[in-house]
Amino acid sequence: MSIHIGAVPGKIAETVLMPGDPLRAKWAAATFLDELECVNETRGMLGFTGLWKGNPVTIQGSGMGMPSLSIYANELISDFGAKTLIRIGSCGAMQETVGIRDLVIAMTASSISTPSRGVFRELNFAPCADFGLVEKAVAAARHREVKTHVGGIYSADVFYDERPDLNEQMTRHGILAVEMEAAELYTVAARFGVRALAVLTVSDHLLTHEALPSEDRERSFGDMVEIALEAAFG
Repeated sequence: MSIHIGAVPGKIAETVLMPGDPLRAKWAAATFLDELECVNETRGMLGFTGLWKGNPVTIQGSGMGMPSLSIYANELISDFGAKTLIRIGSCGAMQETVGIRDLVIAMTASSISTPSRGVFRELNFAPCADFGLVEKAVAAARHREVKTHVGGIYSADVFYDERPDLNEQMTRHGILAVEMEAAELYTVAARFGVRALAVLTVSDHLLTHEALPSEDRERSFGDMVEIALEAAFG
């Protein structure tokens, strides 16, 4: 029985998009899905199910950080039979070649620690995306002529980071961007044998200190949602 998702059995689609912000889940569902139904309001973490080009899709908020996402990913898979989970969210660029509004498709997600750390003990597990989803997301981004970067990202434990030395090493080793959820999403997906991907919009830049203006966020995030949907069903 799901503790944190109050959806009725059968109301969660096999394909789930997971923004961190529940209000972004509401916006994305209202913007891109037909025959929309709110299926979860537990703890204010909104979830909606509808149709995209006739395909059932759920858009479920995950909260901020890996511990929160881990709860929702586990329950979506174990209790509701989700087969494809795609994180849609923002990230901070860590390379000069990655710009504001660019799209980042995460092949791998490095981290210091994840909620799954206790499972692996001494093993440094390398979580990665589903390659088929990566291929389709890249193709969709090229078709839409969205500037896209594909590679490794960093999933941080904290938002207010005080490790400039670590950020320097991330940049030195080619990490494209930082966010807070993908490493655990990829790990949980691997554990259960389902597909996972993170499609991210660059909203801030750690090197230049640029930030995406609020009035431009909706348009840029819209590209990200559509690319995620095309990856899932392309």
